[in-house]
Amino acid sequence: MTIALSTPTADGVREAIAALREWQHDEAPMQLHPGDIGWNYRFGTVETAAVVRTWSRDGRILAVGMLDSPTLVRMTVAPDAFRDEDLARRLVEDFSLPERGVLPEGAVSIEAPQGLLLHDLLTDEGWGLDEPWTPLFRDLAEAVEDPGVRIEAIGPEQAQDFADVLRSAFNTTRPTREYWHEMSAGPFYADARCLGAYDDRGNPAAMVTVWSAGPGRPGLVEPMGVHADHRGRGYGRAITVAGAVALREMGSSSVRVCTPSSNVGGVATYRAAGFAAGPEIADRIRKV
Repeated sequence: MTIALSTPTADGVREAIAALREWQHDEAPMQLHPGDIGWNYRFGTVETAAVVRTWSRDGRILAVGMLDSPTLVRMTVAPDAFRDEDLARRLVEDFSLPERGVLPEGAVSIEAPQGLLLHDLLTDEGWGLDEPWTPLFRDLAEAVEDPGVRIEAIGPEQAQDFADVLRSAFNTTRPTREYWHEMSAGPFYADARCLGAYDDRGNPAAMVTVWSAGPGRPGLVEPMGVHADHRGRGYGRAITVAGAVALREMGSSSVRVCTPSSNVGGVATYRAAGFAAGPEIADRIRKV
């Protein structure tokens, strides 16, 4: 059967998310999670649909990708198709040819889980490795400790707190209160929780959004940030622990996150929150 590449409609993104949910399990390598698409809804429903790609055969979705930027696609594959040669070769073609509408000419990157046949073929085509990232995991079989600080659920009234913390945490002007409103209006937000940590004076110190893939499946932290005025005081650990508590309440079996290995403080924060680091991974890159 022919493998078909498509950019789904807004309704079709739900099918992609449903497939991603089914593919999440604790033994899987770090991979694209439904929450990654859920977080992208901060840009809007139409905008999110425009950056999603699916590869299907005989009506079944075999792979899902999301353009995190015009030159970076994050993707994963159905567990039983990791070594599917026809799919792997089609993916290489679609990533290599700009007219296919996935990646442009020039320097581009692919984030794909370890173990895919795709990696072998990309190596044969001369693709290299980018800077290392550290995946981190925490099992949620046992009860999670109390975060130890004031934690609040973030709703419409706290949307500005959400934006203020993320702007400070990531040194950017982009996040606005509308980010929260768009994200929370997305079709996947019913399986998410947005939480804030506040200091003794009621100032927002840290924020986290966590995404469940359903009971018995791993959840995702995306994003977590600490306001610059509150760094070094344990709020990053506390808000991450609070996110783990929320995911366990939603039935998640574990929680995972991935951060650049160069982000030494971030790795230390997740370790302090009970996460264990896995072997480093790296995006595949095609240089100019």
